[in-house]
Amino acid sequence: MSTVWITGASSGIGEACARRYAAEGSCLVLTSSSRRRLERVARECREAGAQDVCVLPYDLEDPSGIEALVESAWEAFGGIGIVYLNAGISQRTTVEDTSMDMIRKIMEINYFAPVAIARAILPRMIEAGGGHIAVTTSIAGRFGFPLRCGYSSSKFALYGFFETLQAEYAAQGIQVTLVCPGRVRTNISFYALDKGGERHGKLDPGQAGGLDADKAARKIVRAIAHGRREVLVGRGERVMVWIKRFFPGLCARLARRIKPV
Repeated sequence: MSTVWITGASSGIGEACARRYAAEGSCLVLTSSSRRRLERVARECREAGAQDVCVLPYDLEDPSGIEALVESAWEAFGGIGIVYLNAGISQRTTVEDTSMDMIRKIMEINYFAPVAIARAILPRMIEAGGGHIAVTTSIAGRFGFPLRCGYSSSKFALYGFFETLQAEYAAQGIQVTLVCPGRVRTNISFYALDKGGERHGKLDPGQAGGLDADKAARKIVRAIAHGRREVLVGRGERVMVWIKRFFPGLCARLARRIKPV
């Protein structure tokens, strides 16, 4: 029996992964900013076969309670084997229309929160003999993407931190999986920040045509189980990662032509 903690568990990829781990009989700790939506996911996970489910709602924009959140998650079932740091927020604004407050908000949720959780849970996992930390990056963390300056920056930063963590603590039983989604059919565009900090409030066509969240979850959970260092999740857009690696100039030209909404 494994214990899995998932942030951003009330919708999209996080919810789909929670259901998949539930079907395996795991104990689940579920976190997002909405208790109501988490309670719904928790009921569904219990029905799907989860051994037990603990709901820990928290707004990851607030750094002050991260240590207490980690303590509560760890104590819920006496330890955590896998933590999947999936929570995040996106945007739909140009550089000129993106305020510094918006960039700080995105960085707080997408970068500083998972970093703080990883730092707090790391010594506990080491003392317990090891553990697995997975984190949702993005294809937008592999190359610059229009209308995503803050979002893309936060995802680039995750690579630097978690690849370093992986290099430093592999010998102490800490595994890291970088989950790199392209377009997956979730509600992320609904909650993305638009000009003035308002919600974008609609499903973008590219998102609507993306990979089904349940199919994405199947691939993610399998990658974590196999100890993969990184997993690309999506459809044809994944080829951009390889184009960036081998033909960076071509990638830059293609990125200018991408319809970002």
